[in-house]
Amino acid sequence: MANPVIAGIKDVGSRVFGGYAELLRIPHTARYAIGAVIACMPFPMVGMTITISVQHYYGNYSLAGALTAVQAISLAIASPMLGKLVDKFGQRQVSIPTICVWMVAAFSLVTAITSHAPEWVLFCIVPFMAAIPPWGAMNRSRWTHLLKGQPEKTNRALSLCGVFDECMWVIGNPLASTLAVISGVLSFTFTGVCVLVGALMFLTELTTEPKSQTQLAREAGMTRAEYRAHVAEQAAALRGKDEDGEKAAKGSIISAGLIAVCVTWFSIGAFQSATSISIIAFATEQNMKQYTGFVFACFSFSSLVGALVYGAKNWRIPLWKRFYFCLAVVNIGIGSFLFAKHLWVIMLIYLLIGVCQAPTWVNGNQLMLHLVPPTRFTEGMAWMGAMNSIGSSAGSAIAGQFIDRFGAHGGFMVVTVLALASLAIAFVGFKQIKESTETPDLTELAA
Repeated sequence: MANPVIAGIKDVGSRVFGGYAELLRIPHTARYAIGAVIACMPFPMVGMTITISVQHYYGNYSLAGALTAVQAISLAIASPMLGKLVDKFGQRQVSIPTICVWMVAAFSLVTAITSHAPEWVLFCIVPFMAAIPPWGAMNRSRWTHLLKGQPEKTNRALSLCGVFDECMWVIGNPLASTLAVISGVLSFTFTGVCVLVGALMFLTELTTEPKSQTQLAREAGMTRAEYRAHVAEQAAALRGKDEDGEKAAKGSIISAGLIAVCVTWFSIGAFQSATSISIIAFATEQNMKQYTGFVFACFSFSSLVGALVYGAKNWRIPLWKRFYFCLAVVNIGIGSFLFAKHLWVIMLIYLLIGVCQAPTWVNGNQLMLHLVPPTRFTEGMAWMGAMNSIGSSAGSAIAGQFIDRFGAHGGFMVVTVLALASLAIAFVGFKQIKESTETPDLTELAA
């Protein structure tokens, strides 16, 4: 009896993990994929470290919150700019000087905090902490370049990126809080080591790096502007839309579909960040604040499982249907928190709907393959992330105001309104999103 059970477990494991193992067995992929995740450690760790360190040395949560907000806004502004530079000049050419700026800024910030420098000094340094190469976008760009013309494997690779991202957040947040409590210097030092190790693993792997616009233009005997116009014309011909070609030829990747996706990602960031702060307020009111980390961990774990399962299946359902289904499950599920009477109810809902969280992001990544040429993919992904970050800042600020006035229930009212508004915004762009998925993706233009 045991043998059939074991055989069944092995079969399920092979179906779920076999495709991912196949991807990581491709020469050099494991090195850059893992390197990107390690290098991304500043994302979950820097904000937490700044908050705990500033509160410890200055005894001021308001200052800590203001500094993390400035860092988040700076990151949202810098990411698209860095993404555009990466596509233009190459991953190594942009990442190395960017890392140097971040290292100097991190050292300066630690020194200023521990020396109890004037507050204005901290505000001058913190924006430079946004000098983080877009590792996630560059990682996905490598996968899409490597798996060009293989949509099923590309979908699985993007899901694998989602799995790694969830692992990073699950590990990074508690690790940052633990190290920062011991010493802010220790936390920043560990983060810096992660950046250096991850960068070395990622940037020294040259065989999988996509060619930059500069390289491709040089090979084609064109200027970079002429090459962008050439690719834009090809993309417009593939879509059958001359107006998109005219915009892109002028140096813009903005299209109706891209605007629809970015606005949707802004609204997703807004209601999910509002959810986080509302759950903390709700748990505090119920004298269960110590369990909030467990609740968020359940959501992350569920999302991780969702990414694994989603990428293991070769989907025949159209991308736009999968996108709207996953988005509706997450938005409606979180919107129902307004009616929860206990923290464990929220945890249960999180476990159920979390399986659609990572697939929603994977679907968004796949939409980008239909909306921007591969030579501008990093920039497109950076715009998505930037809009999500800006939305997160706005959502937290709005929910915080309502929580101060009406308690956790007021926060969840904001969450419900924002979640339903996010879904409505996504459906406003239904025509543009559906049309973009019905045209071939633009990976073939990379040649």
